[in-house]
Amino acid sequence: MIEIDEITKLYDDTTAVDHVSMTVETGTITVIVGTSGSGKTTLLRMINRLIEPSSGEVRINGESTAALPKHELRRRIGYVIQGDGLFPHYTIAGNIGAVPKLLGWSKDKTSARVDELLDLFSMEPAQFRDRYPAELSGGQQQRVGVARALASRPDLLLMDEPFGALDPIIRARAQADLRRIQRQLGSTIVLVTHDMEEAIHLGDRVAVMDGGKLLQHGTPAEIIAEPATDFVAQMVGGVDRPLRLLSLIPVSDVMEEGTAEGAPIAPDTSLRDALSLCLWRGCEALPVADGERPLGRVTLATIRARATELA
Repeated sequence: MIEIDEITKLYDDTTAVDHVSMTVETGTITVIVGTSGSGKTTLLRMINRLIEPSSGEVRINGESTAALPKHELRRRIGYVIQGDGLFPHYTIAGNIGAVPKLLGWSKDKTSARVDELLDLFSMEPAQFRDRYPAELSGGQQQRVGVARALASRPDLLLMDEPFGALDPIIRARAQADLRRIQRQLGSTIVLVTHDMEEAIHLGDRVAVMDGGKLLQHGTPAEIIAEPATDFVAQMVGGVDRPLRLLSLIPVSDVMEEGTAEGAPIAPDTSLRDALSLCLWRGCEALPVADGERPLGRVTLATIRARATELA
């Protein structure tokens, strides 16, 4: 989908992005993570040419982005920023339908797409279509911002710290919504964050940057288990590493036969979440079920044993 080939950005004597190369596969989420000044946002903005590279090339489906007029390129790429960036004087329908209108879609086609996306984000169209952004909560505004970016069925969705302004509870729900919708639509997403926890939770692949350089690009498990540099290891966190690895393992991997008391959990629940539930409920085991069908149980002892292996 995206090939980033030796991209560099210079500002006078400062190198903001230094010869970065990586590939983003179709239908995946790649998260670029780094501290302030690492070059992550500059790299993201060079993909849709909000910032022009000093050298190097970005190709989308084999086609150089430099060969396209900027407005055509950006209409093919959804873009979401922190704080949603909604037009305050447009209704929710007007915000979501803004790009389809620019592309010349008919009113009926645009209206159908608006309702489809509102349904996808669990926002009843009849209830939300004619509201204005100021009438929504922060989490609802952010969902509308993502819906607007997806309205024209773009090849690619770029997200710059999209959840940074949300409180932790709403942020967790927004992340879950994004992952669910990405799986449902098969979207290709590149997301920038400073939060390694978010990168590991959302990313199929994680790219760690510092000082304009790409230090490591791999799966979350690779980043956690085999950090390429001391900086990456610091970002991952030595003490938290076993817990972060537990967040990548579903309970189905260690499930055993048997029953347990309490509300069941799904087989794709992470071992980290299962551990939290055991501690919260004060129990030694949790039942696992696929809907109404019991599958077995996962025990606190098994989770702790796996955490010890990962330490």
